[in-house]
Parts: sequence; structure tokens; C-alpha cells
Amino acid sequence: MDVDGVFSGGGVRAIAFIGALKAAERKGITFNRTAGTSAGAIFAAVVAAGYKADEIKSLLHEVDIREFLDPRRLSIAFPFMKWLMLYWKLGLYKGRRLEQWVDEVLAAKRIKTFGDLPEGSLKIIASDITNGRLIILPDDLKRYGILPERFKISKAVRMSASIPYFFDPMKLYDATGKKNIIVDGGVLSNFPIWLFQNGKTEITRPTLGFQLKPSQYEQKPNNVKNAISLFHGLFDTMMDAHDARHISTAHSADIVFIPVKQISMINFDLSSKVIDELTDFGIDSTEKFLRNWRHYRPKTSLSTKKSSIL
Repeated sequence: MDVDGVFSGGGVRAIAFIGALKAAERKGITFNRTAGTSAGAIFAAVVAAGYKADEIKSLLHEVDIREFLDPRRLSIAFPFMKWLMLYWKLGLYKGRRLEQWVDEVLAAKRIKTFGDLPEGSLKIIASDITNGRLIILPDDLKRYGILPERFKISKAVRMSASIPYFFDPMKLYDATGKKNIIVDGGVLSNFPIWLFQNGKTEITRPTLGFQLKPSQYEQKPNNVKNAISLFHGLFDTMMDAHDARHISTAHSADIVFIPVKQISMINFDLSSKVIDELTDFGIDSTEKFLRNWRHYRPKTSLSTKKSSIL
């Protein structure tokens, strides 16, 4: 069964998507097009490149994801230097190692740029802070005078995963040399299921979304008691309000909700055991969903057909 897949952001909790993919593969589901934001953009990219769930899990077991937290070297070491650098560089970590890893993983499948994939098969969301707009990569690169087919996918993923103040924002220079600051796509759309369900284009296959949260009917309200909880509430609302409105009015029946809450999205110190547990949780959530998914039609074997006739 052919579908379009959409993966939400969610930091390291997105490891649960490995299990979701595994469950989908067991049911004979394949992905024609993929889209994603932040960590979801990583999964969208590797699935578009042809990776299967077991291969992705092996990749994560082979790499120490703490390497993705690549702090810059400080020539002067004193307690507040790290925060001064945050003020000037706008991020605690460079993010170069993450981009390099994605580049290496895709290169193993002979994929480098968007031109190496079928046109329209991969879409990645990022946020252009300079111009105050959401951008879809590679589609919107033409606005900057950049040829989409020559743009590296790993760079687009790195843009989408630029968690504000955590990773350095990315700089995108247009044809005139103007610098544009790009940050995490989750700032404007953390779950871009609207990309394939916009009501403007003919739907040729189902869209299957993977969201790292409970459904909107099960989410608990933010408990705002102080300035810190207010900040968390503001950030959660900023990331989810646009997508929640779309989901509530249309396509929640096509979304696998995977409510992974016990792990921080920026906890990069995960053991192999936790990776396996997240994978299993993704399998369980997706299998339960697919049992009643309106679009899923399991293949019927010849022997089953005969017995039903008899």
C-alpha cells in the first residue's frame, strides 16, 4: 500500500518513529512522498533515500548521538563564557556534526541533493526569521535565487532542526548576497500534514502522519504558575497552534499519535536500552492505529480467499 508520510518534530523522542516505520513495513505500507519538521525532517529524508526501519535503528546504535552536541572551543575559559557565546552566536552547539552525519547517511544511498530524488518526493519545513515566514524546502529556494535540485538535503535538514538557542541558526544567502537567518521549522509548523492535504491538489493516495504527542482531545492544558511555566506554555502554543487548528478540522483520523513524554526532546544521552524502548513504543502505538485505519486494506492471500468462498 502506497502512502505519503509526514513526521513531526520532537527532538530525540523521534526515535519512536523507527518503531512506527517497522509496524508500517510489516503491514506492507510504503512511502511515495515524505515530509517533516526538525527531527521529523531527518526521518523524512532517510525514508525518502530508501532506508528501512532496521537500517535506521542500526545507524543509531552505531553512532553516539552525544556527538551531535558539538560545542565551540573557547579560547578563554570562565563560568559565564558559554552564555556570552550564546549571546553572540545565538546557539549553544554548532550543529555541524549532525549535518555531517545526515550527509554521510544519505551518501551511503548515493543521495546528496534534492536533484538525486524524484521531484516532489521530499519536503522539509524551516523558519525564515529574517523575513518572518515559513519556508518549504526545496520548493521555496527559488525565492532566494537558489537552484533547488543542487541544494544539499543535509543542509535543509540542519536548517529544519535548528532548535532556537540550542543549535546555531543557519545562514542562507540569496543570489544578491543577502543573509537570511533560518531556524527550526517547528517554530511555525511542527507537524506539516497540511503539505499533502491542502485541499488544492488531487489526492492520489492516503496521507499517514506520525505525531509525537497525544491527540488534541487527550492533551492536558498548560499549567501556568510562574515565568518558566509561562515560557513553556508560550513555546508549546507557538509550535502547535497552527497545526492543531488544521488537524482539528480535517484529518486526525490519518494520524498515529505517539505520546512520548518521559524523555526530554534535548536529552542526547540515551542508552541502547532506551532506544529499543522508544522503538517498541512506536511499534505498539502504530500497530494499534493500523488495526482500525480507514485506508488500510490488508492483502488477502489466495488460501484466505478460497476459505471465505467455502
